[in-house]
Amino acid sequence: MRAMRLKQPESVLELEEIDDPSAGRGQVVIQVEACGVCRTDIHVQDGDIPGCRYPVTPGHQVVGTVLEVGDGATLKRRDRVGVPWLGWTCGDCAFCQRGEENLCDEARFTGCHVDGGFAEYMVADERYCFPLDDRLDPVQTAPLLCAGLIGYRAFRMTGEPRRLGIYGFGAAGHLLCAAAKHLGVDVYAFTRPDDAEGQEFARSLGAVWAEGSDERPDVELDAAIVFAPVGKLVPAALKTLRKGGRVVCAGIHMSDVPSFPYADLWGERRILSVANLTRQDGEEFLQLAAELDLRPQVTRYSLEQANQALDDLRAGRFQGAAVLVP
Repeated sequence: MRAMRLKQPESVLELEEIDDPSAGRGQVVIQVEACGVCRTDIHVQDGDIPGCRYPVTPGHQVVGTVLEVGDGATLKRRDRVGVPWLGWTCGDCAFCQRGEENLCDEARFTGCHVDGGFAEYMVADERYCFPLDDRLDPVQTAPLLCAGLIGYRAFRMTGEPRRLGIYGFGAAGHLLCAAAKHLGVDVYAFTRPDDAEGQEFARSLGAVWAEGSDERPDVELDAAIVFAPVGKLVPAALKTLRKGGRVVCAGIHMSDVPSFPYADLWGERRILSVANLTRQDGEEFLQLAAELDLRPQVTRYSLEQANQALDDLRAGRFQGAAVLVP
């Protein structure tokens, strides 16, 4: 099969012909129909995530069809499934026992510790696959499996905001904006200061205000979510909040947060981080996405164009999400 492989950090992906995978106990082999391209894939490429295995096939927003079922697995051939970032947990530690499997110290992540979906086929633990309706468009569904999921988990951590700031208007930001509008939340979008196109895109999705991240709205926000991996945005977001407001940092990696006056935090404002996701998050969000008929704006790339997709994501050359279609 063909796969785009990352041999070592800080290198480009290489197209390789490798052996077709086989399913072990409790596993399934999946034919990849679509795989979203995520900023986390850039962090894997840059070596920002401790413990990643190299060489590795990135990709953790996978939609595909089950081709082979290993012993003990209950999925069936031709089942449509989605494969997210969380690929395995121990099930026994205190975190797992408390329903916090996203914090499991032994967790393995798709496209980082195990090979992901930048390939024609992949193997996954069936317990961490989400069953999907056969009628779903794989390309439209793929970004929901990380961008959508992380946005949902981050939104849950904001409480019940009426006014929500979103810093970084990429795949996760644009999906959350559309969902928040349906839920009656006013969205304030913060983009790169010179990104007039991104600001117009945010308004088209229902944002009531969209300006550069160096601006502040004339109202106080209940919460803000920082998707951009830029630490200096955290103090900026704090300045937009009312007392008791929350800043949620939704990225897996971020540059250092600079110092800021304690007065900006005082008033029971809070800073929280989102770490990965749980299977419960996925089940809840995919049901919500179906109810709201969430449809990301997608730019398609072939499997061989994975490096171009990553470069375009870095540079902000497209709006919405990128998806590889083998």
